[in-house]
Amino acid sequence: MAKLALSLAVVCALSTAPGFAQSWPEGKDSDRFDAGQGDLEIAFLGHGSLVLLYKGSYIYVDPVSQYANFSKYPKADLILVTHEHGDHLDAGAIAVLSKNGTRIILPEASRQKLGKGEALGHNHTVEAAGARVMAVPAYNVTPNRTGYHPKDRKDNGYVITAGSLRIYIAGDTEPIPEMTNLGPLDIAFLPMNQPYTMTPEQAAASARVIKPKILYPYHFGSTDTAALQKLLAANPEIEVRIRNLQ
Repeated sequence: MAKLALSLAVVCALSTAPGFAQSWPEGKDSDRFDAGQGDLEIAFLGHGSLVLLYKGSYIYVDPVSQYANFSKYPKADLILVTHEHGDHLDAGAIAVLSKNGTRIILPEASRQKLGKGEALGHNHTVEAAGARVMAVPAYNVTPNRTGYHPKDRKDNGYVITAGSLRIYIAGDTEPIPEMTNLGPLDIAFLPMNQPYTMTPEQAAASARVIKPKILYPYHFGSTDTAALQKLLAANPEIEVRIRNLQ
């Protein structure tokens, strides 16, 4: 009975809470979660662009103007950039979202391209905007794709700890050995577009390794998200949620 009660508590804590008062510009959708020390809300801006709201702080991930009019959005307390490609690193969007005190965390190659910010190396952490952020590797492994996201450029994914929740935002990557070291995850965002990142089969294989309670495929372009749902149908412990993240 104790195990059942604990299991139900975890499911309830991660369920989307209806009726949350936050209204996002441009009608963007969001999901809210109980982080134990306050609510975490994640808004889906499009492609690889996300915003996390936690304890009144706004954390933007890969904000790109193609996916949102950032002049309509709250200023950022923290901006995370995964890598230097134009659909992830947008200097104009960063400028619009920045205020006095905004921190920008990114890989060294991206820091050099942007000309500012704090480089965060793999397996290093920072405390910012009420959360803990750890940078983790992101790269291609398929022989004919390694030029898209080469390992030696040291692009980042991020594991964000907000209260009791651990959220993995993978960046542009394929399944890599380092995923086995991520530890327990509550929420994960895995990229799934061709030919640059994962196939549905690779995303499903990655999900079985990292075992998030909730999985969002993102940055998926025209890739069939239903294929991922079908591949993970035998893994009911992983809830696959599809949102507007083409």
